[in-house]
Amino acid sequence: MSRLGRKPVAVPEKVKASVDGQTVNIEGPLGKLSYTANPEITIEVAEDGKEVTVTRKNDTRTAKAMHGLTRALVANMVHGVEQGYEKRLEVVGVGYLAAIAGDVLQLRVGFANEVHKKIPTDLDVKCPDQTHIVVKGIDKQRVGQFAAEVRSVRKPEPYKGKGVRYQGERVKLKAGKAAGK
Repeated sequence: MSRLGRKPVAVPEKVKASVDGQTVNIEGPLGKLSYTANPEITIEVAEDGKEVTVTRKNDTRTAKAMHGLTRALVANMVHGVEQGYEKRLEVVGVGYLAAIAGDVLQLRVGFANEVHKKIPTDLDVKCPDQTHIVVKGIDKQRVGQFAAEVRSVRKPEPYKGKGVRYQGERVKLKAGKAAGK
């Protein structure tokens, strides 16, 4: 059996978990998430509601692959509705800046025109100043995906390090043309 899949997911006091067929619903102070599992996976909530166990019905390749994945997704949902997820981005470069207008993130990152990214309704995106972006939400995948899309607008380049990067990300700078002489 999967080592990770065998481990039960602890459900805190503030969070409620329920299973309806193959769908697991997790509700907490920050919101509600649901996930429909593969038919080869069984999800059960303990009678006291304090833990969720994930088991597989057989040892097929698909069932083995989905076992640990399903357990990890349920654990991420519990963490998300209780504490939430956050990604921080930095905008580095002279004249580079980020701003929010309504439900649109505006990025000036060295192109002729501003780049506009529509902010999903389930995410909370803020710009504490012109060079930082904070993406918050309860769904780990949605937070990470939006942060990755914003970063991909202008990835940090290796010569001057200009672009959009995750906070704390180290960009290895290359030596320029003059270093070869």
